[in-house]
Amino acid sequence: MFLRILSHPVFVNLNFHMPLLIDLSHPLVMLTGENGSGKSTLLQSIYYALKNEKPDGFVYRWQAADDVSRKSVFLFDAEQHNPRMQLDKFAGGSAMREFLQSASHGQVMLSLFRETFPKLPDHTVLLLDEPEMALSVSNQRRILKMLQELVAAKQFRIICATHSPVLMDSPATYTINLDEYINRNVIDPTLGVEGASTIQ
Repeated sequence: MFLRILSHPVFVNLNFHMPLLIDLSHPLVMLTGENGSGKSTLLQSIYYALKNEKPDGFVYRWQAADDVSRKSVFLFDAEQHNPRMQLDKFAGGSAMREFLQSASHGQVMLSLFRETFPKLPDHTVLLLDEPEMALSVSNQRRILKMLQELVAAKQFRIICATHSPVLMDSPATYTINLDEYINRNVIDPTLGVEGASTIQ
């Protein structure tokens, strides 16, 4: 299963040099790379391709052996879709609202993996943008196990944009590293080298 990116104005405007042919044949794919390398943009391209939607600026050709575009597709951005920041949506559920108000961000994230994602239909394509956000290393290992269980028990296909070595370095995952492509939208070099003080 492949996604062929034909062109994307955002890639040009942000000085991206993205891979044009994305291999998504593995059931558990990690997109990794520096800040600004295009992980979230690529994840959104995959989402629109799977939904058969073509918003302005996204141009691609979807090549798949099976008709994945008809499967359930769920995109979760840990930053934008944090339930703790959307309490108004739980006005009718007092127990859930109370949990969201008292739990930490990490506890809420774990509850999504434990309670919400397993309720999605079998064969769902689950797209996750930085699912490790707010999670300790031990809990990142827990969500990796949960992702593997979703693949095994419900035949999910999962694609994550991540910075987590726990997720990237696991033998169970296939990693696409966007740092391997030149002309990235890189961090300002005035920030200095890793570990060096930038205080004037």
